[in-house]
Amino acid sequence: MKIGISSTGKDMQSQVDPRFGRCAYFLIVQTDDMTFEVFKNEDKSLGGGAGIQSATFLMEKGVKALLTGSCGPNAMDVFNDRGIQVITGQTGLIDDVIRKFKDNKATETINTNDKNDVTENHAEPSNNTPRGQGRHMGGTGRGLGRGLDRGMGGGGMRGK
Repeated sequence: MKIGISSTGKDMQSQVDPRFGRCAYFLIVQTDDMTFEVFKNEDKSLGGGAGIQSATFLMEKGVKALLTGSCGPNAMDVFNDRGIQVITGQTGLIDDVIRKFKDNKATETINTNDKNDVTENHAEPSNNTPRGQGRHMGGTGRGLGRGLDRGMGGGGMRGK
């Protein structure tokens, strides 16, 4: 079976990259004989759509499964539409992660055949969590935004 893995480096002793669409490299491994190809992720610097482009690239290479740290919802839709298995939550050496996959011990499997099956990363809030009160990092900020070339900002308001 051909599987894709998001990687920080170019070999089996590299770490799984926790990001899918913006990972440094993709390793495509033939699990039957453990041969692999390495591809630099040419889409990681895109302003938007890196996950979709990366998913399309792996599909064109014929992968049947993806092992990664996390995968965004748009890329996940691409994999779901093609029936490609996605296993998120993977960390550590690629060699070890593949061994777990081959031994059916890889965790946090997302069933791509059921779009209603989601993991914590993509789940709706539970009934005991009020909407609008999700996890976030707050702060008072200093009002120094530049407006992203839209003629706004300038940093005139400074907080105390």
